[in-house]
Amino acid sequence: MAHLKYKPVPRKLSKDITLLQHINEGNTALQYIELKVIKMTSGAVFQEKLGEQEVCIVALTGKITVTDGEQTFEEIGTRENVFEKIPTDSVYISIEQTFEITAISEVTVILCYSPSEKKKATALIKASDNTIEQRGKYQNKRLVHNILPDTSPIADRLLVVEVFTDGGNWSSYPPHKHDQDNLPLESKLEETYYHEMNPRQGFVFQRVYTDDRLLDETMTVENGDVVIVPKGYHPVGVPDGYDSYYLNVMAGPTRKWQFHNDPDHDWILTRE
Repeated sequence: MAHLKYKPVPRKLSKDITLLQHINEGNTALQYIELKVIKMTSGAVFQEKLGEQEVCIVALTGKITVTDGEQTFEEIGTRENVFEKIPTDSVYISIEQTFEITAISEVTVILCYSPSEKKKATALIKASDNTIEQRGKYQNKRLVHNILPDTSPIADRLLVVEVFTDGGNWSSYPPHKHDQDNLPLESKLEETYYHEMNPRQGFVFQRVYTDDRLLDETMTVENGDVVIVPKGYHPVGVPDGYDSYYLNVMAGPTRKWQFHNDPDHDWILTRE
């Protein structure tokens, strides 16, 4: 198994564009997900031609204009910092398209890719289109922004969600997995976690493990790190004094989020 945690390694694509993370088939065990995190200064232009991949462009912070040559979405993006805890705008673009991102301000953009064979319509996913959920109780509370849930008809394979977890709480908890192509009981979905902390010097703990413990790794995760989950359970613990943000990308053979809780810890959901 390849390693699971990836530190940001900034690489200049041009004087105005920095690639912070590039998670792909070549450097991970993932087959269904590619991820890029890019930082752009105001006025910078990033262009890319898609092959047999779809992409969800998330305006993480700052404002961008996105075009596929036919449709243009002007000055989208709602926040300067993810810990404003408000939803942001995203754009979905299907296979074999060329797209262009123009930075209106200094921006961070996350590009979420998955293999696809279906031609779908370009779509603006407005911040107001995000469904917002408060999940959990006791020390298991988190705020969820659903950008591309499995109920959305926009994408072919991609699922994208943001999760905010306050200090002293657990997230992706009780531990659950989705690594078996066994619907309706469980779906096979790979997953990535792009993490940020507030304050930035904070950290969280993330464990990725399987029932047989042949995979069992607990990581100290810092601001800007990406954790990949090719299989297994994957809970996150947030220390007191620091708040956690992560953006999840999931993709697999079937676009359905059907998870299976670790039976040892399933009781946590039914306690009073």
